[in-house]
Amino acid sequence: MDDNWKEIKETLTSMCQEVLGCKRQHHKEWIIMENLDSIQERKNKKTVISNSRTITEKVKAQAEYTGASKQVKRSIRAVK
Repeated sequence: MDDNWKEIKETLTSMCQEVLGCKRQHHKEWIIMENLDSIQERKNKKTVISNSRTITEKVKAQAEYTGASKQVKRSIRAVK
């Protein structure tokens, strides 16, 4: 029964590929090396926020992180 089902499945698959063709969808790459670098920089700034001990350090780090986060989002949107 299993062998019979496998043969039927292979036959249907090959017929569908002949009739419809293979998938030809090419997705545009949205992550480029510049984006990866900026994402890593943003992650580093996030760890600085979590490791900061005083309130003033934390506020300063949060301001830097917010700017970096906005920049990453803009660059990803621009590439898409």
